[in-house]
Amino acid sequence: MADPRPVIPGFHPDPSVCRVGDDYYLACSSFEYVPGVPLFHSRDLVHWRQIGNVLDRPGQLRLPWDTPSSAGIYAPTLRHHDGRFWLVVTNVSLGGGNLLVSATDPAGPWSDPVPLPGVPGIDPDLAWDEDGACWVTVAGISQVRIDPYTGETFGKARRLWSGTPGAKAPEAPHLYHVGDHWYLLISEGGTERGHAVSVARGPAPTGPFEPCPANPVLTHRSTDEPVQNTGHADLVQAPDGTWWMVFLGVRPRGGTPGWHVLGRETFLAPVTWEDGWPVVGPPATAGPAPASAEPFTDDFDDADLQPSWISLRHRDPRHCTTKERPGRLTLRALGVGPDAADVTFVGHRQQHLSCRVRTHLDPADGTGGLAVRLDERHHYEIEADAAEVRVIARVGPLRTVVASTSRATAGGPLVLGVDVTSTDSPRDARTGPDTLAFGVEDAHGTFTALAALDGRYLSTEVAGGFTGRVIGLYAATGTAHFDWFRYEPVNSTADRDH
Repeated sequence: MADPRPVIPGFHPDPSVCRVGDDYYLACSSFEYVPGVPLFHSRDLVHWRQIGNVLDRPGQLRLPWDTPSSAGIYAPTLRHHDGRFWLVVTNVSLGGGNLLVSATDPAGPWSDPVPLPGVPGIDPDLAWDEDGACWVTVAGISQVRIDPYTGETFGKARRLWSGTPGAKAPEAPHLYHVGDHWYLLISEGGTERGHAVSVARGPAPTGPFEPCPANPVLTHRSTDEPVQNTGHADLVQAPDGTWWMVFLGVRPRGGTPGWHVLGRETFLAPVTWEDGWPVVGPPATAGPAPASAEPFTDDFDDADLQPSWISLRHRDPRHCTTKERPGRLTLRALGVGPDAADVTFVGHRQQHLSCRVRTHLDPADGTGGLAVRLDERHHYEIEADAAEVRVIARVGPLRTVVASTSRATAGGPLVLGVDVTSTDSPRDARTGPDTLAFGVEDAHGTFTALAALDGRYLSTEVAGGFTGRVIGLYAATGTAHFDWFRYEPVNSTADRDH
């Protein structure tokens, strides 16, 4: 049987979904990247198309330059109520906190944020009861009533239910009114291999709650399932009455302990109801490729960047623009390359276990390149200036130039590239998840690799954190111009069943 395939592959964690008529909308966490909170649309829960980003302007989202990687924007909840879309989310960076935005059109524009200073914690949920009262439930699990228009809280947050006794990190709460009960769905066990989803029910959104005797209702811990770390789930009912769950998971590769490099991805599973409790079926398996995982091309002909492009903490149009040279992306350096928190960077999430990326670079009077990034301390890149092309590896405290060649040797138009090849069969327990070959491509399409690097060092198991790989363009010094960017999946043995 084919392995489960994510419905939104790559670094798209903490999914929250709602349905309006025949249309589904889904939002994900974005952490240190801007614009924040990617938003997707679907008609079948399988094929999703990004229609925008909820926090897409500085007035909605400010991330200081010292915001650590894997900080920033955590765990949105997306709901539709009283003719409006509502999204509540946590900004864990300095001066952040919980905030609430709304819109009549999910593609935007979304409102300026309403701060929620009386709402403690992270992972806020939104639910309205029959009387119109709005309840926010947060990791912990505690709850407080709010006015969603002003952010005012009524009373203090009170404890509800903290999941299975002894399980760590009760988080990601969501409340639903189904039949005669209110259901409280949470994640527990931490977002690593022990991740799980449990549920309780009660007569009101405030409880009291009794746990499901079959908890956890979803977990892949201690199994040989190819998808691990399953949790942070949300439920939605289809127009035909069926129920579905979206949740995050990872696909570890290689030997022991297994390394996942794409971050936490969004998966889908069917849900049935037995004795008044949700029963989660197996995750959806491979079918037609999700629209969100198709090849991605940008010739930079549009005035605005496509919504899937992301930058680090801030995107200043003075340093990142397609308007200076028609058909070119112009990047002006701030921080000196991917080691710096303020690097001028525009990236696209890696969404396939194996892929091929190419870009055409004119380094002009500066230095620019193509980077595969997990954070400031874990990245590989190929970069060029007027004289040289070089491959650089940064792993923790170590940074080295692993290969270089002169521009004369590179020849012709400067096309930089990386080929990511997933490991098909581990040679032994220490085999990494994939290999990244960096090089240059000539005018005839012949790719010459300068260096091949082990992908385990750009994995969460090595670097830590909550994000996944992002492949993108940067300026390290001066100004660099990029003519085009191509990302395409490679149908390796490891990818065919994914």
